[in-house]
Parts: sequence; structure tokens; C-alpha cells
Amino acid sequence: MLVVLANDLPPAVRGRMKLWFIEPKPNVFISSVKDSVADGVVNYLHKYCSSDAGVVIFQRINRVPGYKIRGIGDPRRELISISGLQLILEKQGATLLPKQHHNIVI
Repeated sequence: MLVVLANDLPPAVRGRMKLWFIEPKPNVFISSVKDSVADGVVNYLHKYCSSDAGVVIFQRINRVPGYKIRGIGDPRRELISISGLQLILEKQGATLLPKQHHNIVI
């Protein structure tokens, strides 16, 4: 499974994404493509999306926690890792939590 969230995709990329994905909301794409196709889609996004696109990619993997999160550009959220678990830190207005809170070990 692959889920792609974007702030702003170029029209050509968005049209291409609609070949493999459903788009339940603008710039939210969901698909159950095979892993090899998912890797190709991720490579395509890295090649054709600028940092303005703000892409967050959730990809299913066969080990704990069952997913991998990647980003392209500024997704308006920060990707962090706590004890090896990838999480998304929501920005509070224009600021983030202080950095000392990012390295919490559970």
C-alpha cells in the first residue's frame, strides 16, 4: 500500500498519479500497488517534484512498524523518529515543539 499526501503537485505529476491511485481529496492519493511499482512511483515523485510540492509518502513494509514515511520538500510537518518509530510532528502555528522533546525514548 502506498499513500501520498502533497501540498501542491505539478499538474503533469498529479495526472500521472491518477493512473495508479484513487484521489479521495485533492492531492491525497491511495493505492495498493505492488512494492516494485510503489518504488517506481516514489522514484518518479523524487525526480519530478520540487521542494514546493511538500510530499509525504507512507509505504507499507514487511517489518515493524509496518510502514515507512518519506518526504519531499517542506510538507508543513516534521518527520521524527522515537525509538525507531517514525512519526509526524504537527506544527503549532508556525513553531514546532522544542528539539529536546524529539528524542524521547519509550
